[in-house]
Amino acid sequence: MPAVIFPGPEGRLEGRFQPAARARAPVAMILHPHPQAGGTMNDRITQAMYKTFVARGFATLRFNFRGVGRSQGSFDNGIGELSDA
Repeated sequence: MPAVIFPGPEGRLEGRFQPAARARAPVAMILHPHPQAGGTMNDRITQAMYKTFVARGFATLRFNFRGVGRSQGSFDNGIGELSDA
């Protein structure tokens, strides 16, 4: 699962992306639980969902919202986080 850093509205966002083996595969973006409740892209359920979609052939991305892990920015009560996605 390659690590990726990509630009977000408030700075760089940290993620993991697994491309699909075939062209024109469906895409899944896995969003982690609420960051103020300890949610990160490494949450066990987020990781389980990521692995499930990868196993089913999806190009799959999971990432940390602003202010979580190595993602830049700070928590924005859900408004900015929507922009991150």
